[in-house]
Amino acid sequence: MRQKDTYFHKIDWVTIALYFALVLVGWLNIYAAVYDGQIGTSIFDFSINSGKQLIWIGTAVVLITLIMVADYRLFQNLSLVLYLVFIVILFLTPFIGKEINGQRAWFELGIFRLQPAEFTKFATALALAKLMENPTFDLGKLSHQAKALGIILLPVALIMLQPDTGTAMVYSAFFIMLYREGMPQKYYIFSLGLIGLSVLTLAINNNWYLFGGLAVVVILLVLASKKSWKNLLGIFFLGILMVGYAYSLDRVVEKLPPHQQNRIMVLFDPDVDPLGVGWNVTQSKIAIGSGGLLGKGYLEGTQTKFDFVPEQHTDFIFCTLGEEFGWIGSLVMISLFVALLLRLVFLAERQKTRFSRIYGYCVLSLLFFHFSINIAMTIGLFPVVGIPLPFFSYGGSSLWSFTLLLFIFIKLDSHRIQILGRSY
Repeated sequence: MRQKDTYFHKIDWVTIALYFALVLVGWLNIYAAVYDGQIGTSIFDFSINSGKQLIWIGTAVVLITLIMVADYRLFQNLSLVLYLVFIVILFLTPFIGKEINGQRAWFELGIFRLQPAEFTKFATALALAKLMENPTFDLGKLSHQAKALGIILLPVALIMLQPDTGTAMVYSAFFIMLYREGMPQKYYIFSLGLIGLSVLTLAINNNWYLFGGLAVVVILLVLASKKSWKNLLGIFFLGILMVGYAYSLDRVVEKLPPHQQNRIMVLFDPDVDPLGVGWNVTQSKIAIGSGGLLGKGYLEGTQTKFDFVPEQHTDFIFCTLGEEFGWIGSLVMISLFVALLLRLVFLAERQKTRFSRIYGYCVLSLLFFHFSINIAMTIGLFPVVGIPLPFFSYGGSSLWSFTLLLFIFIKLDSHRIQILGRSY
């Protein structure tokens, strides 16, 4: 009895409580998104999305139970095997998967669909942790960087064959973990500069203004740097690269399909596609804004009732919460997410092995990326890319994958004293 009490005492119940709080609030909002007052459907009706999500929640509890009773060493020992299995499944998906909205990204099992790319996230996290657990692994070495990037980019390349740009983009979240584990800062400075240049290129329609601005940047760099010929030559080539990149980006965007162009350009001008992507974002912002401080009340959202926002039970679930519970409800939900993310930082830092710590930061990175990008998307600060809100959005693949991610880490954390392996 003492051993059981000790084990249950080691389980992080705070994280589990935050998980179930988010799942419960998400389930209630899924019901609100599909509720029809005239029909008066029950939240437990299995013919509507809230009833189906309840099934997924029930099966997620079964998954949690299996994870918690399994040997904690299983996840470490099978990490590379799981990764290879899901890589094979991803490879087969474009050929045998079901096509939906131009993408072959799902397997259909009766009335339910599973998306393999969602589950590959936790397999990739385990594979990265296994690769990097050796104390000799050093992200300062180019060869070691290449190995880590290879594990990340292989599933990305296969997901792009489906094609599913949104899900592929999620894998960039692993760079948060890599930063914590020592990836050189120069890559991040370069990436931020590239993102800034991309935003300016897309936001400024007049190329002369853009190139003039880049010329000013080059002049400022010359004035601020030491006047050696190496520095001046480096700045000169940097200026050429920036101009070349800006020009190339314009040409690439012009060759994208119209709906993809609109997803990008609607960030800078909602009138670019007022009845398409612009409509989604505009109606989402109207729904959130109309909630005011306290919201219109549960099941009383007019934007929700009349289906003004497409995909409101999945990618745009946050605007349902904003409309019906207002600023206060949104603040509570965001606070729950922030509390979970901060808790994961605490748990990751207290791990006794590199494997557990790295895996913990992978979980944190993926949840943070999904959370921030989804909310930014619904309020018009990021292109509409189809990224679900963890534990909130409708869908079994999403709920299962995030549940696996989180509870494998909770399991590892509960055995942090016993885990065999190399410590810090």
